[in-house]
Amino acid sequence: MPAQFVGVTGLPRAGSTLLCQLLGQHPEIHCEGHSSPLCNAVQGLRRMISDDSFFLSQLDHSFERGYAHLTSAMQGFVRGWYHDCDRRVVVDKNRAWLQSIEMLLHIEPEARLIVCLRELGQIYGSIEAQHQRTILIDFPDHLADFDRMSRADILFAKDKAIGAPLGALHAVLDLPKAVQERLYFLRFEDLMAKPAACMSHLFAWLGLAPHEIEPDQLTARAHESDSHYRMKYLHRQSGRIAAPAVHAIPPRIQRQIETACAWYYEMYYPHLARTMPASAAAN
Repeated sequence: MPAQFVGVTGLPRAGSTLLCQLLGQHPEIHCEGHSSPLCNAVQGLRRMISDDSFFLSQLDHSFERGYAHLTSAMQGFVRGWYHDCDRRVVVDKNRAWLQSIEMLLHIEPEARLIVCLRELGQIYGSIEAQHQRTILIDFPDHLADFDRMSRADILFAKDKAIGAPLGALHAVLDLPKAVQERLYFLRFEDLMAKPAACMSHLFAWLGLAPHEIEPDQLTARAHESDSHYRMKYLHRQSGRIAAPAVHAIPPRIQRQIETACAWYYEMYYPHLARTMPASAAAN
């Protein structure tokens, strides 16, 4: 029987690296921890086959059979990716899984996603702080020449590092209830404050046996390539959980984030949304 597929997705700088490290501590979970190309490969396969003239010609006279071929092939590709997994659950990390959840469930109907969240100002602050530490190196998408406000604007654009997964989060509201029930939303702040309790609840949601996490005794493995991201988005692992310092965000930038993304605070950080100005919460 194939392992249950669990994707790790969500916002950047929201604890996905730590989460994968913690998931990997459970004896029933196979988790390599690095960002995986599997989602990208499946998306690419869909684009390629949709333009293939031989496949399209089959659909004209034998749609059911041709579509069944495609479904079986994609399922085989996903399961074959982790052909050596001998555990109950396999974890695959890629932020694109959230926007591809319905395709994933068509391939693996029992799949689930863990969605990593964090207060948006602190996500921006984490990225900006790391840029200041590596200011002589540009971003992969060349944001270094912009001022802080402009850089924040671009990071939240719909095709950029924060804006793209944020848009997928907003679109969760449009998903059928049965699909939404396959999503588990994990706030970074909760994971930092109560890691053992958070992981205990998450393991139960996955249907796994209880497993106690020791926050000060974690197994650290080699991290994924940071130079690929020009050292702007680090993926370091540690032997213990330590909450990061709170980033000081310019008030003008924080206000703009809260105003533009009021829906996010209302859904996932309602205690913060209530402290926002009425004009911001109304947008």
